[in-house]
Amino acid sequence: MRGGDFLEGSGHVKFLKSFILSICIVLLTACNVTPPQDAPTPTSSTTVISSAVPMLTVQFIDVGQGDSILITLPNQQHMLVDAGDLGSEHILVPFIEKQGVKKIDYVIATHPHADHIGGMEQIIKHFEIGKVYMPKATATSKTYEAVLQAIKAKGLTIAQAKAGVSVIDEQALQATFLAPIGAQYEGLNDYSAVLKLRYQDNDILLMGDAEKTSEQQILASGAYVHADLIKIGHHGSHSSSSPAFMKAVDPKYAVISSGKSNRYGHPHKPTLDLLTKSGIAIFRSDVDGTITATCDGKNIVVRGEK
Repeated sequence: MRGGDFLEGSGHVKFLKSFILSICIVLLTACNVTPPQDAPTPTSSTTVISSAVPMLTVQFIDVGQGDSILITLPNQQHMLVDAGDLGSEHILVPFIEKQGVKKIDYVIATHPHADHIGGMEQIIKHFEIGKVYMPKATATSKTYEAVLQAIKAKGLTIAQAKAGVSVIDEQALQATFLAPIGAQYEGLNDYSAVLKLRYQDNDILLMGDAEKTSEQQILASGAYVHADLIKIGHHGSHSSSSPAFMKAVDPKYAVISSGKSNRYGHPHKPTLDLLTKSGIAIFRSDVDGTITATCDGKNIVVRGEK
């Protein structure tokens, strides 16, 4: 009997081969495991960024059922996108002051719904303001009229927020509106000013309350929508975040601004299921509190305060 024949016939060797084969199958299977849909929301990402370069910081402020985003640019200028609902100024003014902000260089009201402009009147009154951007959409609410009066009282003018308008266009930093594209929509949500931020290799997409009609128009326009992080449209409602749009954006992180136990049921289950199945890390203000994304131009770190 040859040595090879002896080895092949050994019971111990057969057992060892079977054991090794089982281990390989387990390891290969583990590589394709999908996290359960009820997996807990992450409180932070594990990416490491450089502290030796200027940072772009985006803070999604927990204002309950509403939107407000404070952006600190690499040159230390500041941008505020929306200002929460009525009464949110009591959260926003102290929060913004705590960041050492005295002047807000760019103020953007994505659309005239109260949960996006409720605190804007007091923000404009309290801080030095540079430029103001709003879409060409009107409302008859007292909240909207108060914002317009505050802008007028400071001698400010309103620049139209619409697709193709550039807010910032520098070598390493761009801020450009991708929407609204159309002139008329059935609802105010699709008038939302959709802002794309790009800092070197990092892209952040802020959707306001834009719904599927606006998403389809953005895709049809050929705009570059890929982003590392997206602020999900309309508080995670099923009216936004269509599969085709999310596939094109292909983000690593998604932020949802919504109030705890809000009466709209935001975020809706179809949206959460789509994000989870796509392997996108979800951060929610109703769970994580204020969410901060920090970019060094190459990588992004996202963390919640809770």
